[in-house]
Amino acid sequence: MRRVVPLRLSLSRRPASESAREPGRGPAGRPRTASFSIGYMDPSTDPAEDFYRYACGQWLDANQIPPDKARWGALSELTDRNFVLMKEIMEEAARAEDEPSRSPRRQVGDFFASAMDSQRRDAQGFRPIAPELRRIAGIASSVSFVDELSRLHDQGVPALFDSYVSPDDKNSLVYSLYLYQGGLSLPDRDYYLKRSFGPQREAYLAHVARMFVLLGEKPRSAEAAADRVMRMETLLARSSRSRTALRDPRRNYHRYTIEELADRNAEFPWRRYFYKRRAAKIPYLVVGQPAFLDAASRMVRTASKADLGVYLRWHLMHRSAPYLHKSAEDEDFDFFNRRLMGQQQPEPQWKRAAITVDSAIGEASGRLYVERHFPPQARARMAELVKDLESVFRDRLESISWMAEETRKLALAKFDRFTTKIGHPETYRDYSSVVIRRDDYFGNVRRASAFEVRRNVARIGGPVDRTEWGMTPPTVNAYFNPNLNEIVFPAGILQPPLFDIEMDDAVNLGGIGMVIGHEVTHGYDDQGRKFDAEGNLRDWWSETDSREFEARAKEITDEYSEFAPLPGARVNGMLTRGENIADLGGVRIAYEALRRRLEDGRTPRTRVDGFTPEQRFFLSFAQIWRSKVREEEVKRLLTVDPHSPGRFRVLGPLVNLPEFWAAFKIPQGSAMRRPQERVVEIW
Repeated sequence: MRRVVPLRLSLSRRPASESAREPGRGPAGRPRTASFSIGYMDPSTDPAEDFYRYACGQWLDANQIPPDKARWGALSELTDRNFVLMKEIMEEAARAEDEPSRSPRRQVGDFFASAMDSQRRDAQGFRPIAPELRRIAGIASSVSFVDELSRLHDQGVPALFDSYVSPDDKNSLVYSLYLYQGGLSLPDRDYYLKRSFGPQREAYLAHVARMFVLLGEKPRSAEAAADRVMRMETLLARSSRSRTALRDPRRNYHRYTIEELADRNAEFPWRRYFYKRRAAKIPYLVVGQPAFLDAASRMVRTASKADLGVYLRWHLMHRSAPYLHKSAEDEDFDFFNRRLMGQQQPEPQWKRAAITVDSAIGEASGRLYVERHFPPQARARMAELVKDLESVFRDRLESISWMAEETRKLALAKFDRFTTKIGHPETYRDYSSVVIRRDDYFGNVRRASAFEVRRNVARIGGPVDRTEWGMTPPTVNAYFNPNLNEIVFPAGILQPPLFDIEMDDAVNLGGIGMVIGHEVTHGYDDQGRKFDAEGNLRDWWSETDSREFEARAKEITDEYSEFAPLPGARVNGMLTRGENIADLGGVRIAYEALRRRLEDGRTPRTRVDGFTPEQRFFLSFAQIWRSKVREEEVKRLLTVDPHSPGRFRVLGPLVNLPEFWAAFKIPQGSAMRRPQERVVEIW
């Protein structure tokens, strides 16, 4: 239940005209993130018929998706700028060879330098994974298969099923081990099962065969190996739950002891697996989808040892390819990025390197980012805005008409326990035990991954660290964590276009204010509402209030299910339900915060570039979701992404908002105004 969201700084500043503020190059050649701009608007479009086009039309016409991207938009621009800043930091760190060998700066620098040494990577070929390949070749029984499977899991390769450590959904004070469905290489089970994805399956078979040829197989043998991989992954896909079914936390929580799991799946050596994972003495574990593990266990029992070996070889090679020599990396990109996402060319090597370092030792690189690019006053200003938005939401909880007092009391008790994290951790993770070498990129990736796996396994059954972060400081994102009942805003997102200190309150509240409201609302969306004040999965709603909530949530599901970003391809209203609820709640809450500021005089009622504060609020909200997406990526996202496409993140909430209708004088019967009897309101 990690969620997307943004931030702000002090908003009581003089409004600025933005008519001349267009994208360009900033200091030291850095990309300058485009902020809110009336220059992005298409005034020839009637706002009552298509407000997204009205707010963003000229930007949509003027911008093309860069060849190294599958999509491009406001958040892409900010992410790109952040990685330019990270590149500067990492290049400097790579030159600081006099730093102590295990210091964060030295580790970041050495890791980045190893990623940039393509000549050494090409010379090594597949040698970095040769030891694992030899062990896989020696598999002679289900026991030796499990030995190698557990070794791969310890290195972060999630073959057959996924495993991770997280706060227990029903006892949020302690960490539990979770086993979850997995073992697939394509983006979702639908890619294996639906007729519409037939061309992608054919391309996948050809890709797997080409990878085996690169590894040294003869073409006919490689094709046979690809058929084996497809057959086994399809078996797993048939037993996998849909993404909509995975959204229900109650249906995906099943507690087992090791003995109970071993009795249920006698054909799979579970005791051996947990012993090899250093988890043989855990009191229990949580299985997300027991029927999937049944199927995976049967597959291990019935498949030949040769088939099991091919399956593990493939997953080792697939997960390793981005960090190996150019031929493997290019072939991996050609299928997973070009074929499935429409991305025309890889991102520059430095950016791929920076992304890997941020993923592997992100609190070390993030620490350097914060020191240089996150001013301390940003936290205080963000806290002020969060306080404003929380005040609005509390008032809504106290007055919402459809909730009975018994449930309302518990909802407010949960809200009183809300906490907020802003910018970065107070204490950064210590990676000093991780060996980072300038001449071993693949080894650095694997050792960092193994460090993280070991760190988490060692915590099973222990107390939850409430100071821990789930994203690195430079990340352009945010989230709500139901177990800790917290909203979290990394430093990377606290910048234009989401928050701009040069802009007026209306623009900032339409941007970062909306996203803060979005994150707050996640605590009470169709998933978040199932967790109580302590972060435990518990049914604390009255039966009547649950029915009322579900009826309103169904209206949102039905509304979004009508949206079609491509002919014949509709938004999955159930998959996106939680994000759609949060978008609608976020806009309502942020707008009310603006109304209160206008009412008490903190925000002057001043027109800027001819627009009222209310109008600028809604224009800003629309512009943060401006985006263009390649057709292949649209299809992938409709299958896997719990967020609606950007256009519908704008249109979906606004057609339900009388405040928007009033701001732009939207007449009844317009496309941007739902009939009053169909207006959806939850929070």
